[in-house]
Amino acid sequence: MRVLEQVIQANKKFLEKRAAERQEYQAAISKIPTKNLAIFTCMDTRLVDFLEPALGIERGAAKVIKNAGNTITGLFHSSIRSLLVAIFELDVKEIMVIGHYDCGIAHATASGMIAKMLDRGICPGAIKMIEKDLETWLDGFHHPVENVENVVWQIRTNPLIPNDVPIHGLMFEPHTGEIEVVISGYDSDREQDCIC
Repeated sequence: MRVLEQVIQANKKFLEKRAAERQEYQAAISKIPTKNLAIFTCMDTRLVDFLEPALGIERGAAKVIKNAGNTITGLFHSSIRSLLVAIFELDVKEIMVIGHYDCGIAHATASGMIAKMLDRGICPGAIKMIEKDLETWLDGFHHPVENVENVVWQIRTNPLIPNDVPIHGLMFEPHTGEIEVVISGYDSDREQDCIC
């Protein structure tokens, strides 16, 4: 059975089980996170159904934004856009940037990915259009803790993020579930120069 078929089959079983337990799910879960928290983390498969429980985060408690290596590469990067919606539309008041040890992207390189792209038939012209961005992104990420520090700084100094939003940096151990605080957003004074 192919993956999509497995997912559809699992969904049918989930819906049947949920219908049988309907009384427990009568309260609607709001799109506003109950902890007023946004978590920006990595897409690593080991974090699925593990990171949130390790933090005491239940369904409806936080907005969770994921990408490869929990990286940000620009002022209006897609993850920044998601954080802006979370803050200004969904009442998020704090942000946690959560990296993890043993991150696969820490060993990736632009040249290695380009070689794999070419092997899979990606047009060299298309690669040329993104080569510099690919180098900045992949070749700039080799140490997950430094990446968390850098991403916290990028969010903290982004002129679109309000000064009153604490930006925390944490590291997650994907084998044990242990959390380590790298930066507490409560300890940081944020002042931005308006660039209007």
